Amino acid sequence: MNWMRSLMLPMAGSVHAREMDNFYIFLVLLTTFFFVLVAGLTVWSVVRYRRRPGVITPHITDNMGLELTWSVIPLLILMGVFFWGVRGFLGATVAPGNSLEITVTAKQWVWSFEYPDGTRTVNEVHVPVGKPVRFVMGSQDVLHSFFVPTMRVKQDVVPGRYTDVWFTPDVEGLHRVACAEYCGKGHSDMAAKIYVDSQEKYQHWLEEGGDEWKSISPVAFGKLLYESKGCSTCHTVDGSRMAGGGPSWKGVFGRMEMMSDHKQYLADENYIRESILNPQAKIVMGYEPIMPTYQGLLRDRELNALIAYIKSLRN
Repeated sequence: MNWMRSLMLPMAGSVHAREMDNFYIFLVLLTTFFFVLVAGLTVWSVVRYRRRPGVITPHITDNMGLELTWSVIPLLILMGVFFWGVRGFLGATVAPGNSLEITVTAKQWVWSFEYPDGTRTVNEVHVPVGKPVRFVMGSQDVLHSFFVPTMRVKQDVVPGRYTDVWFTPDVEGLHRVACAEYCGKGHSDMAAKIYVDSQEKYQHWLEEGGDEWKSISPVAFGKLLYESKGCSTCHTVDGSRMAGGGPSWKGVFGRMEMMSDHKQYLADENYIRESILNPQAKIVMGYEPIMPTYQGLLRDRELNALIAYIKSLRN
């Protein structure tokens, strides 16, 4: 069974994933068996009862035993498949009471996560291994879909209502989230990362926010954040204008920016910080007020790193 799973399916990262894999593989083997059986009997019947000179094919009208066999056995199999499927469906829809509950907000084109203690992240989420995790999800704009292939879960995220999905991760490491519902030009970039950590590593992350910023320069850390926090879906770094996006970061630091109210402001550290945390305060002329706020989603060191990266793009 394991070799078939590894051959046919991506890595299973949760208890639910393995249960669904077993059900899927059973259905594949079941349908393969009956396909071979029916095809084999058909070929045998064609050969056995073909027209031959001087041979009269017997006139068979019925066979009660055979008819009961091919009616009752499939019925019993289908009943078993039905109850197995219902059990899996109910198990996938009702999260345990001790689940870690994380709020997910989808918006074009980022995923934001909020933990019970108020910690917030963008496009990445850390969860402890072996503990049930329930994601309560909502959309701020259009229809999205939260899809984690290794966990075998996919759930639409609908504007104006909440949906949820849960699983118990049991494989440490990186697992990827994709949006499985077309949601606009940035749909293919609407991705997130789920890090399944040991309990100790998870607690360290909650307290410190990870260690990647310690080993690289602020500019390199800012570039990493630009790529992982969804900035790249709306802002270029080469001076070009992205259709439907925001101003390019190339050369923006240190210049005067004309706003939609015809006032000019110097793009310094305070301007950039305000643009990230309160993007509707000043709207650059020629652009739409579509950028979401990152208030509460970025730590100060992350804001400083983004500003350092924007500074490095002056030339």
